[in-house]
Amino acid sequence: MTPPPSFKFRLFVAGGTPNSVQALGNLKSFCQSHLANLYEIEVVDVFREPLRALSEGIFMTPTLLKLGPGAAVRIVGTLSDSRVLLQNLGAEANAA
Repeated sequence: MTPPPSFKFRLFVAGGTPNSVQALGNLKSFCQSHLANLYEIEVVDVFREPLRALSEGIFMTPTLLKLGPGAAVRIVGTLSDSRVLLQNLGAEANAA
């Protein structure tokens, strides 16, 4: 039996700013609730890695990139609406 696809996320934040902290907390909560152990989150601080952010076209924070499975998706904001996340990330089939 093939294991379900693992979701890979990259979250670009601006240090410990309130919106960045909120976005990371919301993403972790969403993943724990809807994707169980099927996810990986990489956090990139644009203050520490500004060239990386620019090379990936990140001009606002927080910005979430879904790298897989499926097509790449970019979402800007605090990720506070889990219904919108489910729709935009294509995670409906994995929702608990």
